Amino acid sequence: MQWELRGDRPIYQQLVEKLTEQIVSGQLAAGEKVPPVRELAAQAGVNPNTMQRALAEMEREGLMFTNRTSGRYVTEDREMIGKVREQIAGERITEFLSGMSQLGFTEQEIVALLEKRSGEEKKNG
Repeated sequence: MQWELRGDRPIYQQLVEKLTEQIVSGQLAAGEKVPPVRELAAQAGVNPNTMQRALAEMEREGLMFTNRTSGRYVTEDREMIGKVREQIAGERITEFLSGMSQLGFTEQEIVALLEKRSGEEKKNG
């Protein structure tokens, strides 16, 4: 797991974002048992209390749940995971388009660049 945290937002919020990305990308599958707090904290290089706060937020958002006898799990609600995935994609697309617009690119130029890059990826991939 890649835990790249930056100082621009509270650490627990960054952890929530990373865990959410892991869920929507399938790295943490629907219904999968989540590693213990201390293990996740060690992987991320953060205090266990900070990780606990992030996991509690994930539960509040409905992306995780706790089974008192066996630990914490990723939600089994695949529809919810799909909606969150689409929401994140929409936010990233909006940020990308805004950045490209600030650089002076038109919509047609952006589409042309994406098509060119996609063609290069297919040739090299």
